[in-house]
Amino acid sequence: MSDNRKYYYLKLKESYFDEDSIVLLESMQDGVLYSNILLKLYLKSLKHGGRLQLDENIPYTAQMIATITRQQIGTVERALQIFLKLGLVELLDGGAYYMSNIELLIGQSSTEGERKRAARQKNRALLPSRTNGGHLSDIRPPEIEIELEIEKEIERELKKGQPARTYGRYQNVLLTEAELADLQAEFPTVWEKYVEKLSAYMESTGRKYKSHAATIRRWASEDSQKAASGTKGGGLPDYTYKEGESL
Repeated sequence: MSDNRKYYYLKLKESYFDEDSIVLLESMQDGVLYSNILLKLYLKSLKHGGRLQLDENIPYTAQMIATITRQQIGTVERALQIFLKLGLVELLDGGAYYMSNIELLIGQSSTEGERKRAARQKNRALLPSRTNGGHLSDIRPPEIEIELEIEKEIERELKKGQPARTYGRYQNVLLTEAELADLQAEFPTVWEKYVEKLSAYMESTGRKYKSHAATIRRWASEDSQKAASGTKGGGLPDYTYKEGESL
């Protein structure tokens, strides 16, 4: 069966880690971690030509980047500010981050076979003749290609059931990557407020909930309905439950 998918890969020059911006980045406190985040963002951006987007309409926020890179939001926010100052990323008018110089790092092929044949031909051209002792001379290829099939890769990461992470001021709100992405899509302007509200409420009352994502969704929906009906609330909604009620 022929493979007609498009493959993208990141091409790193041998001197990539010797470039001034990368040397400066890795010399900072947590710089090696920032460098790792940068490489992940390059890979994530390949599908959209260098733009960090979940799809054509939804740009990645700092929180979403923290989720897909498996880093704390504070670490990602600091990294993004440093990337902007070093010119490694740009912030577009639509709110999406764009990976600078991505056009110099991106490669693509139409089939897996074509990609492998090109790699073999390049390696053959680099191989010197064997010496009398049967040993090859020192070979240093001009670039290292880190290849990744990224078709639907972001979607798979968000849906493959990874363990829940902790959120909120008290780090007690448990959400999987898929649950977080759903909440961000459903309640783009208020989801973080409800995460913090749930975090503080559980910390102060000791109350436990079976599904934190479902609880946040219920609270946000109830508040939205009250606002639409003109009901005046006296601060926090009633988040209590009756005996025997499932949380």
